[in-house]
Amino acid sequence: MSEISITEGLGWMGVVFYVSSYLLLSTGKLKANSYLFHLLNILGALGLITDSAYENDKPNLAVNSIWLLIGLWAIGKRFYSESNRRNGR
Repeated sequence: MSEISITEGLGWMGVVFYVSSYLLLSTGKLKANSYLFHLLNILGALGLITDSAYENDKPNLAVNSIWLLIGLWAIGKRFYSESNRRNGR
């Protein structure tokens, strides 16, 4: 398998993760604050970041990098909040 097909494959996997997270959210199978929703979005962002970096597609690279940071922030915020609740803060 060539490098081009690997990066493109990762990009397509990113699309599948993004679309799956939106479908599951829209059908009520996931909640917007669930870890799985954010994980699927993070994986989607990583796949599309890989492909857009290889293709030098700067707008796609920018939006997916921002999407990745939002997902990481959301998971961190939820984890921190749950940790505080467990510790009685």
